[in-house]
Amino acid sequence: MNRRAFLLTAPALAGCATDARPRLNVFNWSAYIDPAMLQRFERERGVRIRYGTYESNEEMLARVMGGNSGWDVVFPTHNRLTPMAAHGLLAALDHTRLPALRNLGSRFQSPVWDKTLAWAIPYMWNGTGIAYNGAQVSNIDSWGALWRDDLKGRLTMLDDPEDVLGACLLKLGLPFSSTEPAHLAKARAEAIAQKVNLRAYLNADVRDQLVSGDVLAAQLWSTTTAQARAGNPQLRFAWPSEGFPLYCDCAAILKESRHPELAHEFLDFLLRPEVAAANARVAATATANGVGQHSIDPVLYPPDDIYARGFWPPPLPPAAQRLRDRIWTEIKSA
Repeated sequence: MNRRAFLLTAPALAGCATDARPRLNVFNWSAYIDPAMLQRFERERGVRIRYGTYESNEEMLARVMGGNSGWDVVFPTHNRLTPMAAHGLLAALDHTRLPALRNLGSRFQSPVWDKTLAWAIPYMWNGTGIAYNGAQVSNIDSWGALWRDDLKGRLTMLDDPEDVLGACLLKLGLPFSSTEPAHLAKARAEAIAQKVNLRAYLNADVRDQLVSGDVLAAQLWSTTTAQARAGNPQLRFAWPSEGFPLYCDCAAILKESRHPELAHEFLDFLLRPEVAAANARVAATATANGVGQHSIDPVLYPPDDIYARGFWPPPLPPAAQRLRDRIWTEIKSA
């Protein structure tokens, strides 16, 4: 899922070449941790961290697929864990080294994608819905609203095939993760029909346009919406009535890691309530750490009745993913 293109591979916090301290190599989404927490871990453990960032699962996977990337800890989205484990990329977690697992929220103690937390610890999560300008737009509560003519030229969709095709499928009353060619053909037609009203396919770049009022409605992630609202309090977020996808980014240790003990210490450090809260505040997103939950913002933490409409998309079979990728190319070029 292209949720956030690679920005940085150089060490952000690495010491000089003669630094003899053990080094942990951490590869994470951009703007997804409090730098002060990295420095705290370095001080506490007497180690140094080489910290790099990426903007999509695909960029991360391109780096680690060969098994000689040099990274120790990565943060895949939940539906990338099973394929990564199947390809032998992940080390199994040793729960005896992770006593702070008890701090996870109840929704993440035994998540559907990794029931025993064998491969990763849930870190941050978000959902996809609709951000809109409440001062100028009303009656936004379903995916179908994103096909309204009154939004022409001031509407964006995510530059993300999973989310766009999923919204089209849900609008049609079909499963978000359908692999049926007939269903996907209908979703393709919906997406192409929508383009007459569409300003662009944009991810986080739409944030400033929402703040300025140039864009009135956007398919968007809850995290990015929460960030945008800091600049425009008129912005609202709708969790669509037809249902919506939820995504959890998880901290995992690569099988290639040369520092598995230190990597486990880092994961346990991330599970401390005060560390989780600090990281979530900086990222303006929802933490999977129940003890460290930092706010009650319903955009970041939907109440139970709304949360119940959400679902965690599973991994797709390779053939279905190839079909979706081809359809996405056809939609964007139409």
